[in-house]
Amino acid sequence: MKTYRVTPAEQGARLDKYVGAQRADLSRSFLQTLIADGNVRVNDIARKPNYRVQAGDTVSLEIPPPAEATAQPENIPLDFLYQDDDLLVINKRAGMVVHPAAGHSSGTLVNAVLGYAPEIITSNQERPGIVHRLDRDTSGVMLIAKNDNALHELQRQFAAREIHKTYLALVHGIVKTPQGKIDAPLARDPRDRKKMAIVQNARARDALTNFSVLAHTEKYTLLRVEPETGRTHQIRVHLAFLKHPVVADEVYGKKKNELGLPRQFLHAWRIAFKHPRSGTPLAFTAPLAGDLRTALEQISIASVIER
Repeated sequence: MKTYRVTPAEQGARLDKYVGAQRADLSRSFLQTLIADGNVRVNDIARKPNYRVQAGDTVSLEIPPPAEATAQPENIPLDFLYQDDDLLVINKRAGMVVHPAAGHSSGTLVNAVLGYAPEIITSNQERPGIVHRLDRDTSGVMLIAKNDNALHELQRQFAAREIHKTYLALVHGIVKTPQGKIDAPLARDPRDRKKMAIVQNARARDALTNFSVLAHTEKYTLLRVEPETGRTHQIRVHLAFLKHPVVADEVYGKKKNELGLPRQFLHAWRIAFKHPRSGTPLAFTAPLAGDLRTALEQISIASVIER
């Protein structure tokens, strides 16, 4: 529980506005829910959002722990690239959330994996088998661990940056540099906690993204992108920072796209790692999703992608 003492300069502010100023990381809707549920109190009394705080008031804020949700198996088709006793390699389709969360209690990759292999049990019970994530609207290759030994070894490889990931991204404009590296730390956007941003503060984490040009037209550039770190929305934020946002990325780029894509052109193309049990080097490629290939065909550069 956090407590705050209202200063004379803050007197008269609405309770929801006052708490929002103290906790800019919390969304307005979440704060409204906390107040409605009595988790925000003034002098130990639950108040309404429009209560005007007074100098000397003690405002307490308690955020209840999230309810643990056990993912349920569901019969959802999956596109397997490889499988054995220790791991699954899957070509995730766009639109699929990786694991259950608020607003997505079913229909996720975890639900689908448990429906296919209910024997998967790892120490991460809420997200069994999940080693890494892809954004909902990003398609492509993903690793799933089938046991704790595989989970921990793959996590170690990710932490040590021993797993090599390659993405394909179509961006706006002509990227004139044949290849380069973006080194810009990321953290939650202080103005919108649902987004990430390049910031310089104590909460920012290092983020490194390598890119090279595969092809370009008068309006677009197709990039091969190889992130060294795996921060949330890293590639999308970094490319927008270069003034070359990912096509159809409505969060960090332009709201409309001439290619008619319903989601951002970002595809986890390849992944290379060592088998968690044998140590054998492995590499897998996820074929480009149909909507993305159609977009490349429209601008006559689909031939640069291996089928």
